[in-house]
Amino acid sequence: MKQIRRWQRTLILALLSLSVVAPLIFVSHKLKFLTPDGRREFLDDLSSFTYRTDPLKLNAIEQEGAEELEEPKQVVYKENDFGVAISNNPERINDAEDSSTDGSRSNLLETNEVDHNEKQAEEAQQKGLSLADEHKRNINETVIHNLDISTESQRTSNENIEVRDKQSDHRATRRRQISRSQYRKVSNHKVEEIKDQIVRARAYLSFAPPGSNSHLVKELKLRIKEMERVVGEATHDSDLPRSVLQKMRHMEASLSKANRAFPDCSSMASKLRAMNHNVEEQLHSQQHQATYLVHLAARTTPKGLHCLSMRLTADYFALGPEQRKFPNENKINDPELYHYAVFSDNVLACAVVVNSTVSAAKEEEKLVFHVVTNSLYFPAISMWFLLNPPGKATIHIQNMDNFKWLSKYNTSKKYDSSDPRYTSELNYLRFYLPEIFPALDKIVFFDHDVVVQRDLSGLWNANMDGKVIGAVQTCEESKPSFHRMNMLINFSDPFISKRFDVNACTWAFGVNLFDLQQWRRHNLTAVYHKYLQMGSKMPLFNIGSLPLGWLTFYNKTMVLDRRWQVLGLGSDSSVDRNEIEQSAVIHYDGIRKPWLDIAMGRYKNYWTKFVNFDHPLLLRCNLQA
Repeated sequence: MKQIRRWQRTLILALLSLSVVAPLIFVSHKLKFLTPDGRREFLDDLSSFTYRTDPLKLNAIEQEGAEELEEPKQVVYKENDFGVAISNNPERINDAEDSSTDGSRSNLLETNEVDHNEKQAEEAQQKGLSLADEHKRNINETVIHNLDISTESQRTSNENIEVRDKQSDHRATRRRQISRSQYRKVSNHKVEEIKDQIVRARAYLSFAPPGSNSHLVKELKLRIKEMERVVGEATHDSDLPRSVLQKMRHMEASLSKANRAFPDCSSMASKLRAMNHNVEEQLHSQQHQATYLVHLAARTTPKGLHCLSMRLTADYFALGPEQRKFPNENKINDPELYHYAVFSDNVLACAVVVNSTVSAAKEEEKLVFHVVTNSLYFPAISMWFLLNPPGKATIHIQNMDNFKWLSKYNTSKKYDSSDPRYTSELNYLRFYLPEIFPALDKIVFFDHDVVVQRDLSGLWNANMDGKVIGAVQTCEESKPSFHRMNMLINFSDPFISKRFDVNACTWAFGVNLFDLQQWRRHNLTAVYHKYLQMGSKMPLFNIGSLPLGWLTFYNKTMVLDRRWQVLGLGSDSSVDRNEIEQSAVIHYDGIRKPWLDIAMGRYKNYWTKFVNFDHPLLLRCNLQA
């Protein structure tokens, strides 16, 4: 038994030895190329090797058949060849996206290939290198060089493709965002359906007896609370939670139960009509209240402006008499200069009118500003311009309570209005310009809610052609400031209908050029007083200075180009921005003044850019843009 095991082990060891030694013997004759003779035989075999001629190519080298095989050419590339080729040929970049990477590499190599330099081959022969060695070295160098350049080309191409991918991803993301926003704008069907379900449920609850606590009543109340929580303040379907569909199905099931419990359709229709009437009444009441609150805000002085006026007034009375005087008093009656008047009791409004006019003027040393206010705000406005003089321009502040001649006119008329725009004497003081400025021949009058954006010397030098007032017309129906004569004047009165044309074109205050000499010649102040007295006895016109201006300056108005003034920034949200940018003066006519919280945000920056909100007084009064 031991002898048998010994033979088995011997046989296994012999077989293992044979499996190791036999391959070595079999392969040994194939390794003869490691010797000089074997190496030569290997090169001979290489020279007779036939390359495959099918369309398959390597990454960067175009292959040729064996019968056309030549000595490989040394490819020389100039610096930045690939960058120039890619950046200056956008068509190739686009083609690279559609073609294979191998094809793009081959095109790039073929574009940059140059002639072979034969000097290297001659030097290699002089050094004793064999033709076969040189042949193999050139093959290896060319392959390695081309592979390096192919790698660089691929990296550059990948970078360009990555940039294009990012740009395309950005464009795709932008398109998705736009389409998603458009979808949100129109997709509110579920929100409307939920609101309808709530209305129907409340209508069914009204049919239940008072104090009823049945299962259906409890269920409807529960569903109404659930749907009200779901819809909340949502205005689009995208604002609703994911569970909304399930809750809508539950509500619809409860409504079906109520429909079976209350099948009388006529009673349901009557109830819905009553609910609709109540909602309309509530809407009208809220609209009336909102209108009242807006007008109340327009009539109320903001807390910050009141604070500013009080602080400026206190500082003004702390000055001595000599410190309260303004420079250049000799210019205030010079008819050769450009005179501008603004009547206001608003410190910041006056500051913006003056600052904007000075900033747009080409010759600010020729500007003279006449600010007229009442005794309450005279110290504050004076102190503001003492602290913030208007550059090289001249400022002149007047107190209307010092006009002794004003007492001879009956200006004590009480208007049936609580709006200070209509009851303030400053609003009607514009009809006394010749008496306020007796030494001047011409003047440009501003409302205090305007901003000047262009130099006004062209307006000042306009030919009035015998007219008294220059104004921009407002009789085009396509304009937001459109007015007709009969909108503010009562043409049913015979006195009015005989003397005025209902189709006459209307015009606007805001920025107006007045020829004071012609005014005095026609004695228009007396004409104004005649219509004012008649209006106090009979309803000839609406309250305000505009209809009185149309009557007083009828047929005495020169039409100004519309680019001198754009209207509606305090009342209309659809004023064209291009028209605003091109206008010389923008006017915030309406109740939504730029210094109020109710101002239109889209137009407010045209006004606030002329206010320095970093001023210490404005910071202390918490006045912000």
